[in-house]
Amino acid sequence: MLKKITFSLCIFLINHTIEHASAHPLPPTFEEKFDEAGYQSVEAAVKEFEQHYSKVKLPTVLPPFSITHKFGRFYKDHQYGMNDSLNILYVHNEMKQHIFKIFDLFKPKVSFSGKAYTLQDGRQGIYFEDLLFNFFVFEESNLQYLLGIYKDSTNQETPNLFVQIANSIKSNEVATFIYFPSSIQ
Repeated sequence: MLKKITFSLCIFLINHTIEHASAHPLPPTFEEKFDEAGYQSVEAAVKEFEQHYSKVKLPTVLPPFSITHKFGRFYKDHQYGMNDSLNILYVHNEMKQHIFKIFDLFKPKVSFSGKAYTLQDGRQGIYFEDLLFNFFVFEESNLQYLLGIYKDSTNQETPNLFVQIANSIKSNEVATFIYFPSSIQ
């Protein structure tokens, strides 16, 4: 009799725990939040973009702050056919101010106002600031790159950092993923 009561009590507790757990799901993990927003691996997003357009060159120089994750998202504008973009994010899962964004804006190219900087090969880049981010836009291999760094993420002079990053994107190099810091998962 005691065994039946104990067994019944165990079954009741297990069922109650399962019901309670499903009624109160765990919050999404850091990675799941990006997944829910349509992000995937950088490699997969770049491959998807390249199937529609051209080869993408990624920088071999990254901002001097720690990065734990990288995500990519290719957006194809099916409605208007003119807002296609590849977004790449480098972030830190605990240091929310460590954000570096790359937007490869394919079409149409957008005009920006700001201070002009000359890259090593003579290309021009435009630096401008927004409320939360500093940005740098330039063209490479018929793509318009828009780089963004969260304002509080680095103490290095941002325009010079952007120029270094932009100079590391070379049209005659194929993008590889061996150059990322080992802290990236």
